[in-house]
Amino acid sequence: MNELAQTFEGPSQFAPRGPYQLLPSRMTRLDETRYVLSNEVGEQVVLGRSELEDYVQGRLPVGSAVYKTLKARHFLFDRDSRVAIDLLALKLRTRVDRLADLTALHMFVVTLRCDHTCAYCQVSRKTKDRAQFDMSPAHADLAVDMVFRSPSPMLKIEFQGGEPLLNFGLIRRVVLRAEALNSEQGGGRDLAFVIASNLTHLSDEILGFCRAHKIDFSTSLDGPEALHNERRALPRGNSYQAAVDGIHRVKEALGPEHISALMTTSPGSLSQVREIIDEYVHQGFHSIFLRSLSPYGFAVKTSLVHRYTVEDWIEFYCEGLDYILELNRGGYPMREEYAGVLLQKMFGLDNSGYVDLQSPAGLGIAGIVYNYDGAIYASDEGRMLAEMGDHSLRLGHLDEDDFESVVQSPALISMLKDTMLEGVPMCSDCALLPYCGADPAFHRVTQGDLVGHKALSSFCTKQMAVLRHLITRMQDDPCARTIFESWV
Repeated sequence: MNELAQTFEGPSQFAPRGPYQLLPSRMTRLDETRYVLSNEVGEQVVLGRSELEDYVQGRLPVGSAVYKTLKARHFLFDRDSRVAIDLLALKLRTRVDRLADLTALHMFVVTLRCDHTCAYCQVSRKTKDRAQFDMSPAHADLAVDMVFRSPSPMLKIEFQGGEPLLNFGLIRRVVLRAEALNSEQGGGRDLAFVIASNLTHLSDEILGFCRAHKIDFSTSLDGPEALHNERRALPRGNSYQAAVDGIHRVKEALGPEHISALMTTSPGSLSQVREIIDEYVHQGFHSIFLRSLSPYGFAVKTSLVHRYTVEDWIEFYCEGLDYILELNRGGYPMREEYAGVLLQKMFGLDNSGYVDLQSPAGLGIAGIVYNYDGAIYASDEGRMLAEMGDHSLRLGHLDEDDFESVVQSPALISMLKDTMLEGVPMCSDCALLPYCGADPAFHRVTQGDLVGHKALSSFCTKQMAVLRHLITRMQDDPCARTIFESWV
């Protein structure tokens, strides 16, 4: 940055095209008449074709509104910009600072057993009686020890399955051991726990323990009763009613802020986005994650993932997001979580921390998975790939490796190097890069490698469509922008 500043020591050293120089940026067509520009810290501006040409050719009138905007957002540099350049460097450092605080999220797969038979299940679930697919106490203890080798000041332990409540004794063991270790180390970690559960095995004992130890719940709610039961089948039971009853019990015992829900878009969801959102409103939720299907596990075995296209999901998503904006205008605060992650990157100086949208990918350094059998994976999708026979995202085993050997392993370093978007073809020149991320497991299963061919990637198609929609809404609708800002 200082070298750049030195180019403006005297009037004779000004850029030959005008009284300013261009700072590094990327540009992408937004629509037929406009372009979006972004810089290294995620600042953005939308310009028309003529404005873009004037900016690039050095013809912008000094003091004009466009000039002031581009200067304030670090797209151009003039003789008065020395302090602004230092600010730009500070913003960049803040944006990437999360890389020094690995690893915050630790996922424990305490069992593969489950009582549901969901058609889109991403893992190879096992029936309730097959206890050999439970994590052992010895592996649980080793995993907790590894959690506290992480330098991150914030540690979140998430219990996954299968259905984690089928092995609640192990959850209790992990929580108590983690709290004891935190206390022994001075209590300096911000320690949090989440159970991802279908809630059918809740008991007063479980709720009491969760209340005493401040454990949150995450559950699934796919929409109205018929839609939810269609894909989240509960043999000899009503999955929707069990979920709703569980949600109410958690809210009463722990408080409404201690439970969240997410949905998965199945083919039957596509025509019901408003009804799905209305169900969340009816249950008292103020957020929803309009999540697409993932190409893992039973979603592949049943061919469900192939029964709609990414374009179908984009249409579903945009309609849903617009309806959520409508609800907000009507006085009901509602947030779409996927948009919230992207908007945090657009508006905030810090990274959202969302594991699946980072560069380099969140593999290992943002989240790590301890499987029921002791195997360690770079991501939740990594253990799903392993169940499909692909062990490329396996980092080690609790019986053989420690935290340092895992995060410093050549395998993980190579993965991270390959998922730095700044060096990936098509990503490196894209204005949407600061808000996007790498999804190596998705590209591994759909294209055979961690990087993927971006022009053929449905992940990229999805990301660019959603980001363009968000930016367009903010440009054309000041009320939408205000609502989006409130989500951040």
